[in-house]
Amino acid sequence: MTEATQLLHRYQMILNSAGEGIYGLDKNGLGTFVNPAAIEMTGWMIEDVIGKAVHPLHHHTKPDGSHYPQHDCPIYAALRDGEVHHVTNEIFWRKDGSYFPVHYTSTPIINNGEIEGAVVLFQDVSTLKQAEADIRLLQRHNELVLAAAGEGICGFDCDGNVTFINPTAAHMLTWDNPNVDGLTIHHIFGRDLPDSTEYCPVHNIVSGKKRFADSDRYFWRLDGSRFPVDFVSTPILENDILQGVVLVFRDITERKQAEQRLQNALNEIKQLKNRLQDENIYLQEEINLNHQFSDILGQSPSLKAALRQVEQVAPAETTVLILGETGTGKELFARALHNLSPRKDRPLVKVNCAALPSNLIESELFGHEKGSFTGATSRRSGRFELADQGTIFLDEIGELPLELQAKLLRVLQEGEIERLGDSKTRKINVRVIAATHRDLQEMVREGAFREDLYYRLSVFPLSLPPLRERQHDISLLAQAFINKYAQKTGKSITHLPQDVMQNLQAYHWPGNVREMENIIERAVILSNDNALHIPPLHNPAPSLTTTQQDSELLPLAAMEKQHITRVLKHTGWRISGEEGAATLLEMHPNTLRSRMSKLGIRRANHAV
Repeated sequence: MTEATQLLHRYQMILNSAGEGIYGLDKNGLGTFVNPAAIEMTGWMIEDVIGKAVHPLHHHTKPDGSHYPQHDCPIYAALRDGEVHHVTNEIFWRKDGSYFPVHYTSTPIINNGEIEGAVVLFQDVSTLKQAEADIRLLQRHNELVLAAAGEGICGFDCDGNVTFINPTAAHMLTWDNPNVDGLTIHHIFGRDLPDSTEYCPVHNIVSGKKRFADSDRYFWRLDGSRFPVDFVSTPILENDILQGVVLVFRDITERKQAEQRLQNALNEIKQLKNRLQDENIYLQEEINLNHQFSDILGQSPSLKAALRQVEQVAPAETTVLILGETGTGKELFARALHNLSPRKDRPLVKVNCAALPSNLIESELFGHEKGSFTGATSRRSGRFELADQGTIFLDEIGELPLELQAKLLRVLQEGEIERLGDSKTRKINVRVIAATHRDLQEMVREGAFREDLYYRLSVFPLSLPPLRERQHDISLLAQAFINKYAQKTGKSITHLPQDVMQNLQAYHWPGNVREMENIIERAVILSNDNALHIPPLHNPAPSLTTTQQDSELLPLAAMEKQHITRVLKHTGWRISGEEGAATLLEMHPNTLRSRMSKLGIRRANHAV
């Protein structure tokens, strides 16, 4: 094989191995060569191409869908003008009638200045076209997403120059979108901080930070105004090389305004919130109390007279002093006064002055600040604050220490209180109802109760009759208590024997209605049939009621000392607990200890 033949064979192999389709044309445009790639792409065989005009074979189409006339066909242009022609976005038709998009080049073959033919090199660009369509679709989708985003989105190069901006950002910054020439990130941050260059997110990212976020920052508009934002700036990386920054920000003006409104509202309702919280705690405690009965029962003239007084004084703002023995229902009358008053929609706050330790009474009444005394771990509103615009019921007011009586007098006269540990004076509007079973006038004479406070409390004294003066009400009360506790215990008690009723009516009831309720509750529990059985009740011995009192009149303090000593001896000098003297005397153990110390009651070699 000659060298020329070998060279020709090599060229033939190269053309046959090419991935693009190749046609050879003579000077008349007839096919002289076709490679396998062209046959595979078009389906036209060698015999379909060699010696045939290529244009009618493929009748390729312009981008607008029209057909090229043969004399205008780009394939033949190289034969006419001897120039290389590059053609894109055309269509070649296959032998089976289908078509495909092509890019091709028509190159003239020139020998000694004469055009002897041309080479047509073409490529199936279906995959490229699909990729371009996908890219256009993705680009359009991204444009729509950016346009629809509620956040402002800006792009910046490494020098801080704006590269793109979405409509939301343009609107918030009052920038002309898409004309952002000459605008930089410093137009946003430049007037915010004294040294904004060090703060600018572009510089932070360039200096090594991968992400930068901040809140409650201000962005500046071109008109010189500014608005608060939260923002995040993220680096644009390509092959780990920083190309720029994307800044996403949100106008938080409405949020800031809402926060300010909330703060203003919080400041306005802070005291009310604390008060409602304290009221809730107090009312939860009250729910757990066993109020002996919900209605005041009775038809006796003395009870009706007291109820008429309640109706008369309830609508007024007058301070009421309820007087009566233990168990006569002083708290029930206080509730009736409150419920019939204009303050009925506000709480009735109850304070039992005898049940509170002397060192805590002031805190309970007037409140305290955190740290005002040992154990004061938080601020607490006092009962007077809880009762603001409502009613406070000061039960056993005679047990209030002298040092607090002056403060209570100030509340009654000035309508002002001060928390422990706080010098701030607070105005309150509270109606005061007080109650006691003690003789306050005698306590005033003894110096145990302030005279001015007594007169301030007793503007309207309301005396409650003891049960022994309400003989006609005993049967009514007894039946009410029987029904109440029979229902609670699931028993059916329908009969109250005559001897039991006579026993109840003959008894003097030193504990009044409370004692009667306790006795009947116990009897209901012990009764095994439908009849109520109560053991005989015995009145106190005359020595404790008449004889000794008539023959030996003692001062009140001496009588109190004598009675407390007698009860202590009865309990074996036990003060606290269910069987202790404090329980029998219906006093708080600490209060009893205080009275014992004041009256000088001691038992040698015995801890009390």
